[in-house]
Amino acid sequence: MPPSTREKTRTKRDEYYRDRRRRKVCTFCADKTVMIDYKEVNRLRRYLSERAKIEPRRKTGTCANHQRQLAVALKRARIVALLPYAPQHVRP
Repeated sequence: MPPSTREKTRTKRDEYYRDRRRRKVCTFCADKTVMIDYKEVNRLRRYLSERAKIEPRRKTGTCANHQRQLAVALKRARIVALLPYAPQHVRP
């Protein structure tokens, strides 16, 4: 028994929306942050990977303007030794 045309369009629509995800919101825009301070180490740590690399925009959801400010703040915090350049070595 062939499926009706209504069922076919419904499955195509479901396949189309299955891969689409909700866009992440910039936390700095939500908090209405004007400048990102390099001394807020706990906040900046969320934007570093476990290998101490700066996370990309697509993963964190920050806007382009705040991502640029975030990169500068992270680099400044590294220079002042508030954040690591490299991950800590774990010995067994």
